[in-house]
Amino acid sequence: MTALILNLSPTIELTDEQFFQLCQNNRDLRLERTAEGELIIMPPTGWESGNRNSRLTQRLGNWTDADGTGLSFDSSTGFKLPNGANRSPDASWVSRERLEALNPDPAKFLPLAPDFAVELLSASDSLKSVQQKMQEYIENGVRLGWLIDPQNQQVEIYRPGQEVEVLQSPTSLSGEDVLPGFILDLAQILS
Repeated sequence: MTALILNLSPTIELTDEQFFQLCQNNRDLRLERTAEGELIIMPPTGWESGNRNSRLTQRLGNWTDADGTGLSFDSSTGFKLPNGANRSPDASWVSRERLEALNPDPAKFLPLAPDFAVELLSASDSLKSVQQKMQEYIENGVRLGWLIDPQNQQVEIYRPGQEVEVLQSPTSLSGEDVLPGFILDLAQILS
């Protein structure tokens, strides 16, 4: 099963509040919206992808608790990117400093791009569309992004102003200067 894309424009132009309410009224659906206003309905993942994503989110959350400089988020968190898109990375992190400066409404989508975003490719995902999403994250302020592809045993690393780095069968990943000291053990995530 692949994502369903509805082109609402120009017939229907959803405001940010209308899109938020649509998501709240349809909590069983995973919805995203592109900068062009297309509505993306994403299917649920299979159990293997769900387990991998759970481990990824857990490991990022454990590091976040120990580090204390930011907050981590799972795939149910919506971000309103500067280009107008509403996205929900599989795992993400935002510094406390940025959150406190913004003081966003905790009941709404975060009106910013996370500092760090991860997408875990599942069987229902198109590699090309997820690569485009990763580029969109970087163009909107994400400082470090990982596209983890278990099927091909590879990871693509996205950084602003740099070419995408592709790693074949890595055993771990470094959070670099964005998440200093975070090392993601890829056991049970990539394999």
